[in-house]
Amino acid sequence: MRDGSQLLVYREYRMLGDVESDKALPLEAQEKVGLRARLTAALPEPPLLLLSGIGVGLLSGLGAAIFRWLIQFFHELFFTGGGGLLSFMGPYYTILLPAVGGLLVGVLIYYGAREARGHGVPEILEAISVHGGTIRSRVAIVKSLASAITIGSGGSAGREGPIAQIGAALGSGLGQLLRLPRLETSTLVACGAAGGIAATFNAPLAGAFFALEIVLAAWRAEYFAPVVGASVAASAVGYFFFGNIPAFKVPQYAINAFADLPWFMLLGALAALAGVGFLRLVYACEDGFDKLRVPQWLTPAIGGLLVGVLGLYNREIYGVGYGAISNALVAFHYPIMMLLGLMVVKALATGLTLGSGGSGGVFVPALFVGAMLGAALGQGLHALFPGLQVSPGAFALVGMGAVFAAASHAPITSVLIVFELTSDYRMILPLMLACGVSVILARTVFPFSIYNLKLVRRGIHVSLREDTRMLNDILVAEAMTTEVVSVTPDTPIREVAHLFSETKHHGFPLVDEAGLLCGVVTIGDLQRASETGGDQPVSSIATHDLVVAYPDESVNEALVKLGLRGFGRLPVVQREDNTKMVGLITRKNLIAAYNQALAAAHTKLEGTARKKHFG
Repeated sequence: MRDGSQLLVYREYRMLGDVESDKALPLEAQEKVGLRARLTAALPEPPLLLLSGIGVGLLSGLGAAIFRWLIQFFHELFFTGGGGLLSFMGPYYTILLPAVGGLLVGVLIYYGAREARGHGVPEILEAISVHGGTIRSRVAIVKSLASAITIGSGGSAGREGPIAQIGAALGSGLGQLLRLPRLETSTLVACGAAGGIAATFNAPLAGAFFALEIVLAAWRAEYFAPVVGASVAASAVGYFFFGNIPAFKVPQYAINAFADLPWFMLLGALAALAGVGFLRLVYACEDGFDKLRVPQWLTPAIGGLLVGVLGLYNREIYGVGYGAISNALVAFHYPIMMLLGLMVVKALATGLTLGSGGSGGVFVPALFVGAMLGAALGQGLHALFPGLQVSPGAFALVGMGAVFAAASHAPITSVLIVFELTSDYRMILPLMLACGVSVILARTVFPFSIYNLKLVRRGIHVSLREDTRMLNDILVAEAMTTEVVSVTPDTPIREVAHLFSETKHHGFPLVDEAGLLCGVVTIGDLQRASETGGDQPVSSIATHDLVVAYPDESVNEALVKLGLRGFGRLPVVQREDNTKMVGLITRKNLIAAYNQALAAAHTKLEGTARKKHFG
C-alpha cells in the first residue's frame, strides 16, 4: 500500500516553485518518492511514459500468447479428456462440461479476485475513473485462469475482454512499481488494454483506438504516443507467436458502392436493435442470477449447465464461436432461420455465461451476433431481389462492426477492427455508414453502452471522466478537515440536540474517551427519534454500520462512497485501524477540492503557455 505521507511530501515539493519534474525536488524528497524520482532524474516524463507504454505492450503481447495457450489447453482437457470420461453419455456429454468449468471458475473468482468476474472492461473503466488506475496484481493471474477455463470448457464468451483486463493489470502494476501519479498510471492501464486487443486480433490500429475511444474516452495528445507504442509492441509480439495472420480469412467482396449503400443503412438500423437487445439480455441474465438464493461461487456452474443445454442446438455457440463467424464471412450458406437461431442462442448463451459470474469478453460474441444478422439479411435480399447481386458475406462482415458499434458506442474502433480483419479498403464506405447509423439509433433507444452500463448501475458515471481525473489527483488527506466536533457515545440526546442547534452542523461522529470512532449521528437520526427520551445516550439512535474514507484515497473515491449511500460526510480513519479517526470529509470539502483542482489545472496551462511563448 502506498504511503500517504510520501505522496503528500511529493506533491508539496511539486507545488513549490511550480517545478515540472521530480528532477527539481530536493534529494531527501526524491528518496521519499522512490524509484520514479530516480528515473525522472535521468529522463523527462514524456519519454519515460512512452518507454513504459512500450514495455506494457510487450508484456501484454506475451500475456495474450500465454492466455491463448491456456484456452487451448483447457479446451483439450475438457472436450478431449472430459469426452473420454463421459463417453457413456454419447453426444450429450457436452452438457456437463460448461457446468464443471463454471464451478471451478466460481470458486477461483470468489476466493481469488472478484474483479475477474464478468467481461473485464467495466472493471478497467472503474479502475481508471475511481481508483486512479490501481488494479490488484493478482487480477492478471486469476483473470487468465478463470477466462481460459470458462472459454475452454465451452462457456460462451470472447477472449479480448480478459486479455484487455490482463494487460490493464500489468500496466497498473508497472505504474505502481514506478510510483507514477494516478493520471500516468491510468494511461499505462489503457496501454495494457490496447496491447491486449492488438495482440489478440493482430490489429494495432484497433487496439490503440479501443484504448482511446473506450478505455480513456479521450483523444488528448499525451495519451496517443504511449498507447500507440503499446499497441505496436504488442502486435510485434503477436506476430512472433502467431504469425502475420488476420483473425479471420475473408475473401474479396464485390459490392456496388452506390446501389448497395441503402441496404447497408438498413443493416445498421437492424444492428442497432440487435446490439441494444444483446446488451440488455446480458444484464437481464445478471439480474436474474443475482436474485437466486444460492452462494455466489455456485452461480457460474448453474449458468454453465444452461449453456450446455443450449449447445445441443448447435455446438458452435460454445467458446468464442470463430468457426461460425468464418463460415458466415465466406458466404457458407446456412439457412436463414438457422442464422437467426444462432444469433439468438449465442446472445442468450453469452448472457448466461457472463451473467452467472463466468469470466470472458463480449467483443467476439457481439461480432458473432452481427455476422449472423448480416448474413441473414444478405441471403434474404439475394432471395427477394436476385438482380442485386449482393454478397451475404459482405453483409456479415459489416454486420459484425455495426452490432459491436451499437453495443459499445465506439464506431471508430468498430470500423477499424473490421477493416484490419479484411485489409480491404473497399469495405470502408459501407462499414462507416452502417456503424454510424447503428450508433445513432442505439444511443437514441438506450443511452448506455455494454461497458458503462455496469458502472452506472454501481453509481459511477464515466461520462464525468475528465472531472474525475482531476479529483483523482487530490488525496483525502489534503481535502479533509481535522477540526472535528465530536460527541461521546454516552452523551444524552438532549445535549446533542442543543449542539445541533448551536453549531448548525448536520452530523457528528461518536468518539469515545480513547479516541476511537464508534458511530455517527445525524440530524435525521435525531428527527426520527423525536419520541425517544432526552436522557437516553446518543449511541441508541446513532448509525454504527459506517462507511469510512482513508487519508491515502483520492477525493474521487470518497465522492463515490458519498454518492452511493447518499451521505453528506464521511469519517476519515487510519487504514491500519478503522476505528482511529483522523478527520472528516464533507461535500463542502469536495467542492473546495474540485475548485482547487481546476485552479491547479489553469495555473499549469498558463505556466506552460508563458514558458513556450516567452521562455
